[in-house]
Amino acid sequence: MLVLITYDVSTETAGGRTRLRKVAKECLNYGQRVQNSVFECVVDAAKCREIQYKLLSIIDMNTDSLRFYYLGNHYKQKVEHFGAKQTLDITEPLVF
Repeated sequence: MLVLITYDVSTETAGGRTRLRKVAKECLNYGQRVQNSVFECVVDAAKCREIQYKLLSIIDMNTDSLRFYYLGNHYKQKVEHFGAKQTLDITEPLVF
């Protein structure tokens, strides 16, 4: 299933900037960045829970925000992209 992960981490403190880098790095382990704080991840339910657990252990629930949007398995009909920064189809093999 395609899961869209979005986050807003407060960067007013050094700790916040550290959390922001950690959240982004963790998201990169599971999907591709499509906007500054938005990742597309094609994962199963178990991997999704794993990501949630890891990200929830990083963020500060009092100052940060984390959202998961579940677009399901038929997401290709639900996502339209316009403008710059084309993304890769992460379900297809990479050929260079």
